[in-house]
Amino acid sequence: MASQLDETADPDAGWSLPAWIYRDPEWYAAECARVMRPSWQIVCHLNDIPNVGDWQSLEFLGENILVVRGEDGSPRAFTNVCRHRGSRLVDGDSGCAKKLVCPYHAWVYELDGRLSGVPMKSSYPPFDMATHGLSPVELEIWRGFVFVRLAGGLPGVAEMMAPWDAEVAPYRFEDMQPLAPVRRRRREVNWKNLCDNYSDNLHILPAHPGLKRMFGPNYVTKAAKWSDWLGGPLLEPGKGASWSERVYHRFLPHVPHLPPEKQKHWWYIKLWPNIAFDIYADQIDFMQFLPVGPTTTVLREISYALPDDRREMRAARYANGRVNRLVNAEDTELVSRVQAGMASERFTVGPLSESEVCLRSFASKLRNLIPEARLHHPPAPGWSRRHLQGA
Repeated sequence: MASQLDETADPDAGWSLPAWIYRDPEWYAAECARVMRPSWQIVCHLNDIPNVGDWQSLEFLGENILVVRGEDGSPRAFTNVCRHRGSRLVDGDSGCAKKLVCPYHAWVYELDGRLSGVPMKSSYPPFDMATHGLSPVELEIWRGFVFVRLAGGLPGVAEMMAPWDAEVAPYRFEDMQPLAPVRRRRREVNWKNLCDNYSDNLHILPAHPGLKRMFGPNYVTKAAKWSDWLGGPLLEPGKGASWSERVYHRFLPHVPHLPPEKQKHWWYIKLWPNIAFDIYADQIDFMQFLPVGPTTTVLREISYALPDDRREMRAARYANGRVNRLVNAEDTELVSRVQAGMASERFTVGPLSESEVCLRSFASKLRNLIPEARLHHPPAPGWSRRHLQGA
């Protein structure tokens, strides 16, 4: 089942994106500038940086972005680059520091980004230390998650997520704690193939036997302007249910802060262009499909949950993980097959079902941003220059 989205403004609404944009280096440069740089990206949750000086980082489009908890308790985002000679200040995914000290020449930055110490400062030409602090990056907090972006152009995260915000509210995202460190998996596929697969409602029944048993006809997709809703209520385990499915249904305890209809309900939010939330009664997961080349993507993911030491909850989370590891393995194979097919010169575009509202919405937004996506074959080299100017 799917809710309809108004596509009257897009004459190509019934067609997929062309294969060449899933492999073309010039297209990749254009979409990094026009699609990815203005996009909101999650770095962490506020509960990943609970104390003053705690920091987490994100590698994105050649930038290393640092989110650090300041002396005043507020998180701030900066590029992880010293203003002296461009050295990285800190290494790794996370840490804690009283001050940010460059390991190259010991320039010192406060947690609010101010430059506060320059060894042998008198030997430099006169410069204003107040204008040589760390380069700030725009930051927004939505329900405890810390988002950043490298360029403007999109609405705020709260506005983009507004269609589903009331439904998210009872889950208490703000109070959730990380269950494990962030994970990264490198995939030799274009990032859009991962996004397409996540939003593809029609592959659930033929390609995911476990999800077919769990959802049956209950899997629904809805497309809003900047975010999508997918999922539905779970069926009781029937004949052929796996051990993990039976354990999940048997042991998942009542979650008092959720309404009755959400007790055994799996649903997902896809935020334009490359972020996804998996939302369960027992935990939530987020995923980012981070492009690192025309046919290479890093899948960044982590799970969060409210503290709950009940044995039943631990069993349910374990079973949830088993189910989803199998689904991820199935998707890895499916997406690899699609990426291989995108290399064929005989394939250009394919028709989209009226039920594929999320795929249609994604493709329409991309065509509006980069009109060359309407072409079935790549234009002459050099076409992307106009998209890169001012990026």
